[in-house]
Amino acid sequence: MLKSKTRWIVRESDDPLVQMLANELKITPLVASLLVNRGLDTVDSARYFLFGKDEFHDPYLLKGMDIAVSRIREAIYKQEPILIFGDYDADGVSSTSVLMITLRDLGANVQFYIPNRFSEGYGPNEPAFRRAAESGIKLIITVDTGISAIHEANMAKELGVDLIITDHHEPGPVLPEALAIIHPKLPDSTYPFRELAGVGVAFKLAHALYGHLPEHLFEIAVIGTIADLVSLKGENRLIAKKGLEKLKTTENIGLKAIFKLAGVDPLTINEETIGFTLAPRINAVGRLEDADLAVQLILTDDPDEAESLALEMDSLNKTRQAIVNEITLEAIEEVEKNYPIETNKVLVIGKEGWNAGVIGIVASRLVDKFYRPTIVLSFDREKGLAKGSARSIAGFDLFHNLSSCRDILPHFGGHPMAAGMTLKLEDVDELRNRLNLLADELLTDEDFVPVTYLDEEVRLEDIHLSSLEELNLLSPFGMDNSKPKVLINNVDIASIRKIGSDQNHLKILVNDNGATLDGIGFGLGPLADHISPASKISLIGELSVNEWNNIRKPQIFIQDVAIQSWQLFDYRGQKRINSIVKMVPNENKKVIIFNKDHSEKIAAQLQLETILIQDMEEAKAFDGENANIVLVDLPPSKEIVARLLNGKNPARVYAYFYKESSDFFSTIPNRDHFKWFYAFLLKNGPIDLKRYGDDIAKQRGWSKETIYFMAKVFSELDFVTINNGFITLQRSAQKRDLTDSRTYQLKQAQYALERDLLFSSFQELKSWFDEVIQESVKIEEAVKGWT
Repeated sequence: MLKSKTRWIVRESDDPLVQMLANELKITPLVASLLVNRGLDTVDSARYFLFGKDEFHDPYLLKGMDIAVSRIREAIYKQEPILIFGDYDADGVSSTSVLMITLRDLGANVQFYIPNRFSEGYGPNEPAFRRAAESGIKLIITVDTGISAIHEANMAKELGVDLIITDHHEPGPVLPEALAIIHPKLPDSTYPFRELAGVGVAFKLAHALYGHLPEHLFEIAVIGTIADLVSLKGENRLIAKKGLEKLKTTENIGLKAIFKLAGVDPLTINEETIGFTLAPRINAVGRLEDADLAVQLILTDDPDEAESLALEMDSLNKTRQAIVNEITLEAIEEVEKNYPIETNKVLVIGKEGWNAGVIGIVASRLVDKFYRPTIVLSFDREKGLAKGSARSIAGFDLFHNLSSCRDILPHFGGHPMAAGMTLKLEDVDELRNRLNLLADELLTDEDFVPVTYLDEEVRLEDIHLSSLEELNLLSPFGMDNSKPKVLINNVDIASIRKIGSDQNHLKILVNDNGATLDGIGFGLGPLADHISPASKISLIGELSVNEWNNIRKPQIFIQDVAIQSWQLFDYRGQKRINSIVKMVPNENKKVIIFNKDHSEKIAAQLQLETILIQDMEEAKAFDGENANIVLVDLPPSKEIVARLLNGKNPARVYAYFYKESSDFFSTIPNRDHFKWFYAFLLKNGPIDLKRYGDDIAKQRGWSKETIYFMAKVFSELDFVTINNGFITLQRSAQKRDLTDSRTYQLKQAQYALERDLLFSSFQELKSWFDEVIQESVKIEEAVKGWT
């Protein structure tokens, strides 16, 4: 048995609906099932998703768009200075860039401003607005921010500055008094698609200002759309698809410099290129310094400047990674020492000196480790403030729950799964207490077990190149259109091994009914020690096409594995019992010793608690349910092992079966051997075995012990007498069978025991154990579930 890291929940598909889509659209059942599970369960919706026309909604359907466009065009006409006020993440940077390019194209007198995360914090702020007014700015346009800037909007009005807010974050109960608010989620909004990223809203404004679809901006708009993890449906899907195609042939000097530095082949660019290469470098700038650098990279037309900026961004990203690792270790220690998960359903931790720019990443890592809603704060003792980032789990809406704490959160904003905030240091404990009380009401114990939702259970025979290529019709993948995760259930292991310089990756080949599939599990190498090759294994992960030496074949990127039945690990004949026992999971580890002499010797060597089983009653009383059982030495009989395991449903059995010396490979006399020895004694009369035993044995190619064994058997059957080493035949002895001898019986039993337990093949031993445990296996299969 091997438990999975998370709860696996396979989405149930409506089979008739799946078959209908497959028939109507001429697609595989696999892709049809994925569409149904994404809510695309009609022919029209599925067809549009896969093959639909690239139709964008009229930007003027957004409330306030006409007012905003009119005011911006007026400013352009009058050459009034315009300020674009952005945010310091990838969505904010790309939003700022989209509007900068647009307004420059239209001849505007425009500049941009992104606040410093450390000195100013998130969103519009009064000092920045005052400086803008003093410099002659008459129009401020926010991008990816501003929906919570109630005070700043009032201040802009007092300063005589018109304010246009474009944002996508959750609106609060009170909206800022701005000239126009362009936001798809306003309470009275009728816009057909509500899930635009900040850059998507900026793109809609650009669309309205140009008067036509600005296709040259797709390659910028895709950055924030994917990086901000918004739903990749509707217009976001269109932006992502078109943007990724544009990026493959981009002429943007700054983006080309980043891709070159990161070793990205433009033709291979996909959503993961943004998520793992481009967005982290853009975000690193805003997390550590000023995000202006990233905007300048996108806007520059100087190759030398682009190369220099790309190098600086790459360096900052490496620094960011080191800082994140350091803070994460400190944060884990803080949780385990002061706020253990046993008493904290929501983790709220902070420390002076933690870099406020990276604590969002740290919060995400803590969620991964502890699976609790988490807020990580950076304390500023001088100002008496704490700035933080929050990440959540399913079932706990961060924005909703933080909204109930607005009285102690003067600045916060975000989404159900992520948020940022500023509060007084003195209110941190109160925030922790309130959120934990809310979590007590909302979350059950099951909510704290991570869940992996799977799209489909797939048979190996259905995984082939054509079906995997068809999966690409669903791309690009992201929120609400995640890369398909599948379950491959209960298949055989053809081969399994560790790979990589540190042996930290898992390579496996599985088969079922003649079909095979390669699997690679990055970081899962240690699991190889906990998987018996004879087990049936279940895998979850993402299917892909592996290309190597011009050979293309399916594979699965493994994310988790599970084995539902008990496992046998065969360590017979190996040395170093210490290292073997250390490999056994500590959870419910039970080390069994049958020989009392071994118990004293081996238990001291292992330096851990062992269980001595010497008779059938002790074996019957042993609790082996879900235990990881180590059978250290050879038992006195198979029956005692059978009694030990029967009906106990163990998780694993580790067979070591230590024995100091074996009789298995010594000569076991058969009836012909005994017949010859009897005849020898009959012919040669009394013999001194002490003197001539070796000679007799050598004559037959036997060991001296074989001669003594047969002599003892004859003695027990009254065929001979032995006196002071002299063996004399009893000519008048009655005929008896060899099996009447206790010594003969024990020898045969010991031989059979070693044959069956110590020198049998792995499969023979596994089959015998299966028979013993069969009853519990049936029970397990009847009630099995993914845990």
